[in-house]
Amino acid sequence: MAAALKFMCVMGLIVLVSIAGLERVDAKGECGKSSPDNEAMKLVPCAEAAQDENAAVSPSCCAQVRNIGQIPSCLCAVMLSNTAKSSGIKPEIAITIPKRCNIANRPVGYKCGAYTLP
Repeated sequence: MAAALKFMCVMGLIVLVSIAGLERVDAKGECGKSSPDNEAMKLVPCAEAAQDENAAVSPSCCAQVRNIGQIPSCLCAVMLSNTAKSSGIKPEIAITIPKRCNIANRPVGYKCGAYTLP
């Protein structure tokens, strides 16, 4: 009986350590604890501007891009995410949004997959 209780305690400790390790892995993603697909949902105001380079970029779109773009790897992951692709976002146009928003501290020259931020 004591051996079974000891085994269960050890297994419980292993499970707790594993869960804690998984949480730390999630926090190290491109967008911290949030996935690029979840962050892509915040860019709904950018949908038209990310499909047509001649479309006006709304102030709400620029605000979201400015916020997400504080971490260039996150912005890149968002623009290349499955959510962005399935919503018709064209990465070659989406990467022009920070420039079209006149974001002064945008990561010019940042490599985003096959694309480079202007």
